[in-house]
Amino acid sequence: MIAELLPSPIGTGSAFVDYDAALTALYPQEAAAVASARPKRLQEYANVRLCARRAMRELGVPPTPVLSGPRGEPLWPEGIVGSLTHCPGFRAAAMGRSSAFVGLGIDAEPNLPLEGDLLEFISLPQEWARVHTLTRSSPGVCWDRLLFSAKEAVFKIWFPLTGRELDFSEADMRIDPDEGTFSARLLVQGPMVDGQRIEEFDGRWLSRQGLLLTAIALRRRT
Repeated sequence: MIAELLPSPIGTGSAFVDYDAALTALYPQEAAAVASARPKRLQEYANVRLCARRAMRELGVPPTPVLSGPRGEPLWPEGIVGSLTHCPGFRAAAMGRSSAFVGLGIDAEPNLPLEGDLLEFISLPQEWARVHTLTRSSPGVCWDRLLFSAKEAVFKIWFPLTGRELDFSEADMRIDPDEGTFSARLLVQGPMVDGQRIEEFDGRWLSRQGLLLTAIALRRRT
């Protein structure tokens, strides 16, 4: 499903179930990184990397280990940009060549409401109001969770470009319920990319099979 949200040429891999074979398919460096992880974390880690290997194959890139940086971000081979995501019942990876794409950000979430007061924590007042308007008009989508997912996709493309955290309050999200798109207007100075300052990220979303998926692909301008 994640491939539907991304342009070509991007390699993707996804799975709705975990495979025990993914554990034995880990590279030694990857296995060492999660040697003390709990079983649930180990399954997530191994199976999303199995998805990454599928994406590499689709893109025509030799399979390599995918280790993690200090913020947990995946570290890709030279010349590759990409993103990983996992949630209950779904794992996915997407990657492209850095000659064509500046960065990618994907996220998957269950189509379930956020717990407690988390919406107030992650949203600006205007976003909170938009979510409640959308919820009244189209209750089949958990718009609060979709907002969270879109912000996660923004962070996943932001952090590799800047090396800095991006607070939930530092991007104003607008979701188009009809077009299946969203935009994130940065409220802090964005990174310089190909000689131009990035002020907004545009992405796509879908709701299917009990999941909410969001994706951003930032193309090269030159």
